Amino acid sequence: MKKQQIDHILSKMLDSHNNVSDLNFTPGKPLQVESSGQLAAVNIEPDFNLLTPFQTEIIALNLINNNRKLMETLIREGSCDLSYQLGNKARFRVNIFSRSARYSIVLRKLETQIPTIEELLLPKAFHRMSEEKNGIIFVTGATGSGKTTSLAALLDKINETKSVHVITLEDPIEYQHPQKKSTFNQRELGADFDTFANGLRAALRQAPKVILVGEMRDRETVEIGLTAAETGHLVLSTLHTVDAGQTINRVLGMFSTEEEKQIRIRLADTLRWVCSQRLLPKIGGGRVAAFEIMGTNLRVKDSILHGESEGKTFNEIITAGKPQDMVSFDEYIISLYEEGKIDENTAISYASRKDIVGRGLDSIKSSRGETTSKIDSLEIDLGYKGK
Repeated sequence: MKKQQIDHILSKMLDSHNNVSDLNFTPGKPLQVESSGQLAAVNIEPDFNLLTPFQTEIIALNLINNNRKLMETLIREGSCDLSYQLGNKARFRVNIFSRSARYSIVLRKLETQIPTIEELLLPKAFHRMSEEKNGIIFVTGATGSGKTTSLAALLDKINETKSVHVITLEDPIEYQHPQKKSTFNQRELGADFDTFANGLRAALRQAPKVILVGEMRDRETVEIGLTAAETGHLVLSTLHTVDAGQTINRVLGMFSTEEEKQIRIRLADTLRWVCSQRLLPKIGGGRVAAFEIMGTNLRVKDSILHGESEGKTFNEIITAGKPQDMVSFDEYIISLYEEGKIDENTAISYASRKDIVGRGLDSIKSSRGETTSKIDSLEIDLGYKGK
């Protein structure tokens, strides 16, 4: 199979549905794309019907394109990451992985146009994040929840307003930032550095003011990130956690019990914001982002230093932090329902605390004059002869 044939297949898959975000090649399944969060089969000529292990392996080898280092990584670790350019049509982040000695492939489509904070309708806290001089900002969420896009918009705001040196360490480079007011140097894992820890260690000698770390995957990267934040850098990074509380616990969990007290002190001093996000099905199709945002204040620092306790949970601190542009997932979900962007079932199913969201939805329905109960009518049972 030649590159032209691979490109033809990828192009047809991209054009097969609206809002395609991922292309999926799995043995025993047809060609599939993820459209608005749902997998859908793709029919093209010639018809692949069900992919064979041989076909997916040939496609994988073509994508790797005789790169010896990628082949060694795939054989040694069972998976490898790379980027792929489809002419002028699209760029992809590619992951090839083995399962039962068969290869599967997922290509994530990368957006070329850098969105702004305003275009993405991000919470106004993002404007405050762009003004930070130092510390750590975490953007968290599940894979495919839009973390990279939110960070790209945040970096674009910095690029528009600050004359600073920005180093990005990415796997792979997704958004290519133009040289505006800031000076950007974007480095790719595998091509420009071997590990995030080594890339971050080197970045400290490259005189940046802002450092983007694609993902803090291990203890060493987190420790160097804390050091960078303590020495006057603004560090932006992602974690695969669902909310602010879990983010703090994940960072602390990377260190031993003996180190925990010192790490709590360092994290309390350097943490500036935690932004967690989820993508929810939108009424009329597509998806809409819901956010939980926690800034830093004395109560947050105290909870990081001494742990959560009754009346001092991160969720309670966020709920009380509206004047500082904090917002909880549940509050944000209620606002999305009020704006007519999501339905009641979606709001309840994605809520962190269903009872609070349920009461919020009932309040909105009451203000609209809608019923809040499934009971249609009540009648006195005149035939009841209870003792």
